[in-house]
Amino acid sequence: MPTQLRHFDQELEQLKSKLLAMSALVESAVYRSITAVVQKDRKLAEEVLQNEARVNRLEIEVDDQAISLLALQQPMAGDLRLITSALKINNDLERMGDLAVNIAQRALALIEEPTIQPAIDIPHIGALVQNMVRKALDSFVAKDAELAQSVLSSDDAVDSLRTAFFHELISFMQREPSHIPQGLNLLSIVRNLERIADHATNIAEDVLYYVKGIDVRHHAEAIAGMAREPRA
Repeated sequence: MPTQLRHFDQELEQLKSKLLAMSALVESAVYRSITAVVQKDRKLAEEVLQNEARVNRLEIEVDDQAISLLALQQPMAGDLRLITSALKINNDLERMGDLAVNIAQRALALIEEPTIQPAIDIPHIGALVQNMVRKALDSFVAKDAELAQSVLSSDDAVDSLRTAFFHELISFMQREPSHIPQGLNLLSIVRNLERIADHATNIAEDVLYYVKGIDVRHHAEAIAGMAREPRA
């Protein structure tokens, strides 16, 4: 193998390794932020805030390496799709990290307030979102289009829960105006969870582009066609 090609392959592996390291940090941040809300755990919430700088630093490193590979190596076909997908996934991961920070901040605020019991199930929607994040990242690692497709199918369930929870929280705050601060924090948490799910969906779409070479954004027929595609 020519030296230049071997060096390019090594840099691709480094790019993937950094992206996987960032994925692990973000997945952990999402888990810790949700657990901090559910268990009123100050330590976990503070860990999310402390790790934000590491996520931001890795985002810059991944961007710099991907752009360098595009500019200097002029990759083709699958390698080009990998690098462009890595750039987009990197951006989604960074945004997910920011949203986990938002949830952790709301968790800290709720710790200071009396506990309220509106009829919303944070553990349930949190588990759905974490599952989407895990599947999206695993589909990238395994180059698994079917797993990525399953993430897209889960997004509607999260959206439906978000809408139901919003209505319940608004009604709760109208009934219990003294608990509006807690209600607003819970509204923010639900909204941030829904946005994390959206970014997981973006990553799944990028995986489908990377693996299959097709762009399924805004194309319901492409998604439906993949669902009908027979297994090898």
